[in-house]
Amino acid sequence: MSFPLLTATAALPALGAVATAAVPAARRTAAKWLALLVSLATLALGITVLVRFDPGGDRYQLTESHAWIKAFGVRYELGVDGIAVALIALTALLIPFVILAGWHDADPLETGSKRWRPTQGFFALILAVEAMVIISFEATDVFLFYIFFEAMLIPMYFLIGGFGDRAHQHGDEAAATQRSYAAVKFLLYNLVGGLIMLAAVIGLYVVAGNFSLAEIAQARANGSLHMATNTERWLFLGFFFAFAVKAPLWPLHTWLPNAMQESTAPVAVLITAVVDKVGTFAMLRFCLQLFPEASKWATPVILVLALISIIYGALLAVGQRDIKRLVAYASISHFGFIILGIFAMTSQGQSGATLYMVNHGISTAALMLVAGFLISRRGSRLIADYGGVQKVAPVLAGTFLIGGLATLSLPGLAPFVSEFLVLVGTFARYPAVGIIATFGIVLAALYTLVLYQRTMTGPVKPEVAAMPDLRPRELLVVAPLIVLLIFLGVYPKPVTDIVNPSVKQTLSDVHKKDPKPSVEAAK
Repeated sequence: MSFPLLTATAALPALGAVATAAVPAARRTAAKWLALLVSLATLALGITVLVRFDPGGDRYQLTESHAWIKAFGVRYELGVDGIAVALIALTALLIPFVILAGWHDADPLETGSKRWRPTQGFFALILAVEAMVIISFEATDVFLFYIFFEAMLIPMYFLIGGFGDRAHQHGDEAAATQRSYAAVKFLLYNLVGGLIMLAAVIGLYVVAGNFSLAEIAQARANGSLHMATNTERWLFLGFFFAFAVKAPLWPLHTWLPNAMQESTAPVAVLITAVVDKVGTFAMLRFCLQLFPEASKWATPVILVLALISIIYGALLAVGQRDIKRLVAYASISHFGFIILGIFAMTSQGQSGATLYMVNHGISTAALMLVAGFLISRRGSRLIADYGGVQKVAPVLAGTFLIGGLATLSLPGLAPFVSEFLVLVGTFARYPAVGIIATFGIVLAALYTLVLYQRTMTGPVKPEVAAMPDLRPRELLVVAPLIVLLIFLGVYPKPVTDIVNPSVKQTLSDVHKKDPKPSVEAAK
């Protein structure tokens, strides 16, 4: 039997979470180092998955399949395509930076305080989320996917509700109440989506007789499994609703600004750069592959919702006074672009959407983590409390600027390529939608540059006059992300070569081909 690489990649952080939580209370530093080493070992396994994956080979590779609940046809089935491989690599890459950035976020409160922040629990929860996200990308059994799709809500709930930024700095009851509100809202929104999906999962089993993604898709392709039109549409809506909440897509997005505002910066990165990607990934893997006709039926409405997300999220970002809420609304706008690319049903659009998931994860991590370092120095998230930071902390201001420029998709930085592909792919099939979506780029430039201007330029405010620049640990977090943004902005081929074959297979699932150019090239 070959080595179960996919199982190991998900099991290692899960076991690491248990081991980290079991470290004695007085050995906080040991718990941190253990979590970091486990995350680095997981990164090594993720790189191994990336290296062993053959873009020109079978659709699902490194597969594992074992009987689990025979009475209901549930199997422990894992397999990765190019899209999953790229997102597993992203997840494994970001977690060590999340751990390093949050190195002191769960330390005990000030001396004499009766409150205690369980350091071991904080890092154990991060590793638990990593394990559940990775196995969600690997699962090819629908029921197995559903279990971990829902289970990741539990550690995220405790990370949001138990380790909020305000409580860390002030410890007041009002902040704790707001933090609890954000955690409960996150949990309820996603639980409702999950329960609706559970009904659809049960319905799918009734129709198909099993939960195997490969078997169901094959049966649909060869005509041995037929779904009534209304049945397929209802099942699609059940799946899509849960994924749209997770993504999040307007109008199901309102939990995200609260959750990111009340979380520490590393947890905010975990939410929007890692966990939320499961929603958009699942749209490609499950919605389009299992329900191709319903996906095409729902496309016009989904494109409208994606457009609203793009413009609405960007407009609200422009008006924000809180740095974290600004990044949250910017992410809602970016997820609108990703969903737009998925449902444009073109190879450029879906390649751009997949690449966007990777690039958005890196750019948001860079921007949010630097913003977290900034907030921890000043003790405030309000934009108005800053000014002139670039004169006292030029490295911090410079990395903040690069992260912001990546967010507005500046040419030469990674998100530009993905956003360009999404817009080209959308315009090829839906010109009006592509034109309207372009206004999101203009608004992104506005909210990013205004944020930088108000926080980093101008007279130095007395409260930031003694602000220290980035420390070595913080530079170790930010520098690799900046390098990746530049490298993938100049040379995205390593990622596109991996995802493009899977994108073509997804388009084949929904029986779509790229539209021919409306004007023939001049001879």
